Amino acid sequence: MNSVTAGIAEIVGGIEAFDDLERAHIATTLSWMADTDDVFRRVKPAVPPRHLVSYVVLVDPDAGAVFLGSHLLAGLWLPTGGHVDPGELPLAAARRETFEELGIEADFDVVGTDPLFLTVTTTIVPSGGHEDVSFWYVIRGDRTREYALDPREFGEGRWFDIEELAHLESDPHMSRFLAKLDSAIGGRPTGTG
Repeated sequence: MNSVTAGIAEIVGGIEAFDDLERAHIATTLSWMADTDDVFRRVKPAVPPRHLVSYVVLVDPDAGAVFLGSHLLAGLWLPTGGHVDPGELPLAAARRETFEELGIEADFDVVGTDPLFLTVTTTIVPSGGHEDVSFWYVIRGDRTREYALDPREFGEGRWFDIEELAHLESDPHMSRFLAKLDSAIGGRPTGTG
């Protein structure tokens, strides 16, 4: 295992699993990384067929709201973020993607700079499927502020009360992420915003 993969494996191993599925995703990811250093997407959309992603979830914890964008390719309401570039660490990718897609500097003061959540998801696109190993980072936003998303990646963007997200076409792990977020910040999101 090269030093970059080893560093990322250490990050994965430091994530405290929220439930059995996350525990399984962490174990799968660590096993995969023990077998290969080919963990970064090199060719769109799926070379290699499993690769790293950093999600960056913009949250207003005081308002109990999450900002999502209508992702053009996926056809889902998703957080900002994207693929981790070859040799890049997931946190650096989260910072870069925040600036590229939202035009702001990431403020990680909600839960810190470590990823809150890890998922392994099969992603289907018109040209085929692949697996995204996604680090979920949380950054602070302000529901009263407008955020302009990168129009090459997203249609509209908007704030959602956390309760609204249960019925939204989004990442299949969104509800689990929100439950872990709620647990991590002590139930502060009230959904009253």
